[in-house]
This record gives sequence, structure tokens and C-alpha cells, in this order.
Amino acid sequence: MDEEIPRVAVTPAAADLLRRLRAMHGPLMFHQSGGCCDGSAPMCYPDGEFRTGGSDVLLAELEVEGVDETVSFWMSRSQYELWSHTRLIVDVVEGRGSGFSLEAPEGVRFLIRSLLIDV
Repeated sequence: MDEEIPRVAVTPAAADLLRRLRAMHGPLMFHQSGGCCDGSAPMCYPDGEFRTGGSDVLLAELEVEGVDETVSFWMSRSQYELWSHTRLIVDVVEGRGSGFSLEAPEGVRFLIRSLLIDV
């Protein structure tokens, strides 16, 4: 039996950062918009801080070892239509983004790496 490939995954470095951010801020969520610049990066917020609605799609409830609750990963519906054939991998790189994402003060930023998949 083939295991389903998750639509969204996190690298070990991203998981480490999520554990630290969870300890500082409580439950977390991501939102991936279709904006330009940092608007195209995944933004990490305290859970519920970013209001989602009918123009957003819940892609995943990420299970991160060492984090008690799942981390929801949302994407704007218009962006999802363009990326529906990809697997998204949340990673971390050095350098501060200019958005409101929780990791900004840490001197790192989340980014998305993507792989084409058959859907």
C-alpha cells in the first residue's frame, strides 16, 4: 500500500525553530500568501492571530515532534490554484525577513522549497 505524501512538510531546522517559537509564543500557525517579496514567504503567527476566511485553504495540520499541538498551514486560495501540484517544504535560512512573521527577531526566516507531485 502506498503511503500518501504529505502536501506540506518541515525540515529538521524548521522543526527546531518551531519548537523554540512555540515555547515563546504558544500554539502556532502558518499562512502562505501570494503577495510579492516577503508576502510570498510563509508567515508564522500565534495560532489565530492571522484571520483566515473563505479566500484561504487549510493545506495541512503539521505534527512537529516536541510540539503538543499541530501547526496549521494555510494558503490563499488563489496561490493554491497555482501551487496545487507541488509539495511544500518549510525550511529556514539565515537572514531576517521584513514581514511580521514570529521568527524575524531570531535572525532567520522561513522559506518554501517545493517539489512537483502528481495529484
